[in-house]
Amino acid sequence: MLTLDKIYHARFVLKNVARNTDLIKATKLSDKCDLYLKTENLQETGSFKLRGAYYKISQLSEEEKAHGIVASSAGNHAQGVAMAASQSGIKSTICMPDGAPLSKVEATKQLGAEVCLVNGVYDDAYAKAVQICEETGATFIHPFDDEEVIAGQGTIGLEILDQLEDVDAVVVPIGGGGLISGVAYAIKQLNPKIKVYGVQAAGAAGMFESHKAGKLITLDSAATFADGIAVKHPGDLTFELVEKYVDDIVTVTEDEIAASILALIEKQKVIAEGAGAVAVTAVLFDKLPVTGKKVVCIVSGGNIDVNILSRVIQRGLVTSGRSFNITIALTDKPGQLQEVSEIIARCGGNVVAVHHDRADVNMAITSCFLKLALETRDREQIEQIKKELTEAGFDLVTERV
Repeated sequence: MLTLDKIYHARFVLKNVARNTDLIKATKLSDKCDLYLKTENLQETGSFKLRGAYYKISQLSEEEKAHGIVASSAGNHAQGVAMAASQSGIKSTICMPDGAPLSKVEATKQLGAEVCLVNGVYDDAYAKAVQICEETGATFIHPFDDEEVIAGQGTIGLEILDQLEDVDAVVVPIGGGGLISGVAYAIKQLNPKIKVYGVQAAGAAGMFESHKAGKLITLDSAATFADGIAVKHPGDLTFELVEKYVDDIVTVTEDEIAASILALIEKQKVIAEGAGAVAVTAVLFDKLPVTGKKVVCIVSGGNIDVNILSRVIQRGLVTSGRSFNITIALTDKPGQLQEVSEIIARCGGNVVAVHHDRADVNMAITSCFLKLALETRDREQIEQIKKELTEAGFDLVTERV
């Protein structure tokens, strides 16, 4: 049984291993609530996963350690297990989805683990890990559905209460549910009045759907760039704990997550991966009733693949109205481009790319399509530009915001 004593014991075991990460006030992110960030992205290995993995491994018998350990992970649990195993002198094998970011795969190898890439998502890697355990007698270190792992993650809840005694709500990312189970259990045992909310990516909302149905649901697929929470089937134990201790669960879209990653970078100088940003996303996009409250969002990880970071930033710019593409149908005659440019400049927009298309089969022979990429301030400025172009007689064929 998960107990508060076990979480306190985990805190003792982890005191020289896991950082007591900072709780920073995010004054530039929201003016609707007092928002704080629990910066687990600055944890050793770049995510909270070290806590649960290390505590679980510390509780193994010598015989279990001798047979080695196996884990399945999209990346962050992998690094936590690899680091904990290396420090304990234990052989580790990590099964990872073949779509896991290369940076996470390489980091896991560098921490001393043997990596087995599996075709599919986390659940497929899990099945392979279970198979290896059956064949070798190794101990499986579950990323979320395990009492010791949950207890390790629950130490974050204790730290939050130490750092902000009068907190009103804590917002937590959910994949399989290990983090929110531990945090919610610790917080509700010590102060039941504090609200605990969970957040999932809309494309991988297994716990959200299960909570809504009142029973465990297995998704057909888990599609999100927030790979750390791309889980089709939540844990049995974590589902029970979530049902008992979590106040509500909401979902956020890919575009909303991207916009929040951008906001964290620009306004707080904080790097978060997709899974690490979803709690902040729920607050920024008004998914939760936290106006006027003291709110802690757990930034659970910062291991974002640099190869997709630029694409995430671009998507965030589009979502927040900072980047805008528009196509205008023009009569092909001198002076048209100049007039369009003057309107955009007058509205304060900045043209960053121009494509003049005379070859499209959908237009008249004497016409052309002017395709522009703009830098803009916000959606209000986009609407102003569209309004003035339309009033000047220009035909806006398509626009993408």
